[in-house]
Amino acid sequence: MTQNAQAQARFSDLGIAPKLLDNLERLKYINPTPIQHQCIPQALQGKDIVGIAQTGTGKTMAFGIPMIQLLSQMAGPGQGLILLPTRELALQVDEVLQRVGRPLGLRTAVLIGGASAYQQRQMLARGPHIIVSTPGRLVDHLEQRNLTLNRMKIVVLDEADRMFDIGFMPQIKQILSQVPADRQTLMFSATMPRAIAEIASRYMKIPLRIEVAPAGTSSKNVEQELFIVNKDAKTQLLDKILADTNGSVLIFSRTKHGAKRINMNVRAMGHTAAEIHSNRSLAQRKEALEGFKRGKYRVLVATDIASRGIDVTGISLVINYDLPDNSEDYVHRIGRTGRADSFGKAISFASPDERGDVKQIERLIKKTIPVIALPELPPRRANSAPSFFKEQEQRHSGNFAPRRPAHSRGYGGNRQGGYGGHRQGGGQSEGQGNGGGNRNFRRRY
Repeated sequence: MTQNAQAQARFSDLGIAPKLLDNLERLKYINPTPIQHQCIPQALQGKDIVGIAQTGTGKTMAFGIPMIQLLSQMAGPGQGLILLPTRELALQVDEVLQRVGRPLGLRTAVLIGGASAYQQRQMLARGPHIIVSTPGRLVDHLEQRNLTLNRMKIVVLDEADRMFDIGFMPQIKQILSQVPADRQTLMFSATMPRAIAEIASRYMKIPLRIEVAPAGTSSKNVEQELFIVNKDAKTQLLDKILADTNGSVLIFSRTKHGAKRINMNVRAMGHTAAEIHSNRSLAQRKEALEGFKRGKYRVLVATDIASRGIDVTGISLVINYDLPDNSEDYVHRIGRTGRADSFGKAISFASPDERGDVKQIERLIKKTIPVIALPELPPRRANSAPSFFKEQEQRHSGNFAPRRPAHSRGYGGNRQGGYGGHRQGGGQSEGQGNGGGNRNFRRRY
């Protein structure tokens, strides 16, 4: 099928049941995205699928619509299971499912860390059609015998590469070993590492591979720029950029302590801002995201916990205050802007000794990021926010000395040539449930 014909495709062409289609039309979902157009008809036929697609391509609807329809048509009792790497993704997927399926009587249960275990048991007792969960928390409930998986007919692994990266492979294998062999399995990932192939060969039945926007594909709607700036001038450059631009801004920090410090500085510059990272409670993270979506906060400062799957429309600018540890995360970060048919901008800060990291990113995205000359920077603000450690010291009396967190790497002057090899991203789990990922994530994200 030609690109033009695919662009003109409609949900009504994909074999979706009339009641579900009526609800989609009421929600003004008319034309499917490429991953939806290719995946939905195949999934409705019961085929196992490995979908390779970047964040923001509409994967949730690609598996959510077939799951809702197939479960509603089953003669006997059946359930669906969706596994995701983070709490935010689980909540977002559930929001989409509810929007599409609630008028049809859909019941869901969301099982994530940081939320009431009692309420989760109550949701499970009501017999949900679909369970949306992080792997660690699902294993917790299995070990507490709050549920069994013997009714699962459809299993979805979303953002599978991220789940494997952050150490969830043992939990995923444990879960897949407990679901019935006679099931449909859908797996979605932005990349195709060896772990994906292993899961596909071991737990899936001759899966169909559907690839849309392969790894390293950055949005054509995002203008990218790079500043080479010393670490001690980053705050001043950020001040200048925020003053000279309009609209909502998403800033990425490498560590949670850095995110806290950046957030304090942005507020001292006179902007409304919030932060999201693993040191924040679930309620705080939800409030920050909702406030950012509604415009309560102009700026959201985040670690890579927010780089995939957080559906916030209208972000005009993404700033990589720190380059990501993993080059592929660069694509996911800047994919937060320029979504759908809108245009956005991404600005990255790199210190002189990070040129090697920039080259790795450019090789991945197959383009050169323009280097912009530093503008005349404003003087340092006398009323700038105190450092994180100074603030901690002010909260405690006596000889209390807060422990300085370990940074992922130092900045040893203007060393040329980068770091001579790809840095590994470390664990990035939510630390939920038993063995919920690498502990290093909780220290950094």
